[in-house]
Formats: sequence, C-alpha cells, structure tokens
Amino acid sequence: MGNTGYYTHRDFWKHEMGRGHPECPERLDAIEDRLLVTGVADALERHDDDIPLATLAQITRAHSAEHMERLEALAQRLVADAPAGGPDHAPVDPDTSLCRGTLLAARRAAGAAIAATDAVMGGQLQNAFCAVRPPGHHACREQAMGFCFLNNVAIAARHALDEHGISRVAVVDFDVHHGNGTEDILAGDPRVLMVGIFQHPFYPFSGTDQPADNMVNVPIPAYTRGMDVREMIEAVWMPRLEAFRPELVIVSAGFDAHREDELGQLGLNENDYIWITSRIREVADRYAKGRIVSLLEGGYNLDALARSVEAHVRVLADL
Repeated sequence: MGNTGYYTHRDFWKHEMGRGHPECPERLDAIEDRLLVTGVADALERHDDDIPLATLAQITRAHSAEHMERLEALAQRLVADAPAGGPDHAPVDPDTSLCRGTLLAARRAAGAAIAATDAVMGGQLQNAFCAVRPPGHHACREQAMGFCFLNNVAIAARHALDEHGISRVAVVDFDVHHGNGTEDILAGDPRVLMVGIFQHPFYPFSGTDQPADNMVNVPIPAYTRGMDVREMIEAVWMPRLEAFRPELVIVSAGFDAHREDELGQLGLNENDYIWITSRIREVADRYAKGRIVSLLEGGYNLDALARSVEAHVRVLADL
C-alpha cells in the first residue's frame, strides 16, 4: 500500500491509424522516455507483462455484445483480405479506423483498467496510472468514434461497482473533448458521478443538452486560461464531489487541453494539471482511502503530453 502503479503493454503499440494520424504509438514512446529520463519511472510499480485481456463479460458491462461483434467482423475482414493485398485499415468514422492490431490493443487497454482497479481496490496499490491506447472516452455503448473503440473508464467503473462491493465511483474527465461515450454509458446510474471540463463548442458537440443528474459538465470557451479553468472546477466540480463522497475515483486523463496541443484551443499547462490532480487526490484521500485509477485519453503534442503526464504522475506518487 502506498505505491503508484504504472500499467502499459506492448500490444498498445500494435494499434495504428495510418501515417500522420495524431493518435499514434509515438505518444507512448514520448511518455516512457520522459518518465525514464526524469527518474519518475524508478518510483513507480511497473506492470507490463501481467495485464490480461478484458473478457466479453467485462466489456459488456459497458457495451452491447453487438458492438463487439461489429468490431470483430471488421477485424476479421482485414485479416481475411490481407493475403490478396486488401486494405490495412477499416474506417469506423472519418477520423477513426481499425487495423489488424486494434482489437487486441483495445481489449488489453480495458484489461489494464480492470487490473489497475483490482490492485487499487485490493490494497496492493494506492493509485495507478495506465498509459493505454487506444483511448476510450468517446466510445459509446453501441458506437466506436473519436479515436476510441472500448470505453476503458466505463468498463473499469462498472467492474469496481460489481466486483468490489462499493456503491459510489466518481469519474473525472479533464480532456479537451467532452467524454460523450462515458456519459452515454453511465448517465442515470446513481452509483456514478461524472464531472468533466471540455472546450465548447467543439467535437463531439455534446454535453450541454440537459445532462442527467449524475453528469456535471463544465463547457469552457476556446482560449480560456488555466486560472479560469481552476475557478470553474472549484465552483462546480468540488461541491458535487464532496457531497457524493466517492469510494473510488477514476480519471479520464486527457492532456489535449494543454496550450501547446493543436487539437484543442484551451490554455492549460503542467502547473494546471498538477493543481487538478492535487484536488482529485484531496477528494480521494478524504473519502476513498486515496484510491485513484487514472487512464490516458487524449494529448497529441508529444512533448507537452510527456511533460503533462509526468506532472500528473508526480502528484499521484507524492514526488
């Protein structure tokens, strides 16, 4: 107890969506290199060879079996057509495509979320950061979209509730994009409180139309700076989190709200991620025995992503 876990797996490098795509394997290389060169990696309990694949029973806590069948049919078609020179990718939306390694990576990413949740809930770890891809928070119950195929956060939240005897899980999402998939799956579930910030109006153009009572959405105009975002979090998130008293906090840790990230237009920096993570830790320490599972979502400027993950993980690990 007291250690911070770090979960990653080589299968996450097997998913790619074509040359020049921002959601690329090099994102994980940048994170690994930064944690190594700064010495942060030495303070983490690494898990990279003991991560199982999520089972269908675990996945269908958040997605329908038909959703998995559709993804598997696309993957099988790619494999079957390969000997005849078939395509390397199958599109699921204009920006998202599946390759032959995608489902392996996605099931392993969901498996990492579950394994980290088990270790944190079981007391083997105080908290954990999962450097996973593909990301998950846009994946809806019935639809892959926005670079996402399986909703790692929703799968982990439902697993914790069903398998670990707790009744309140908070989901915190600070990605620049609204976590529409997580909301689609968890809206109306009184066991879950989801709090999120996101640039608005912006992809996926959701999160403002009468959200369910357990959804605390904070839309933020483009070019908003970090101090203003902090004020919004303090005023809107914190009272709801305090009243909810979560027994576990799961984080959709997207770092594309960084001012150097070209896929968004918000103005956060590493100090803002330190502050946000510290506030999350205060809630977890007060109500959840410090239990946090953080899962990588967005972040596409490689240098800014690596620095931001370092800042986030330093707070988790008390460095």
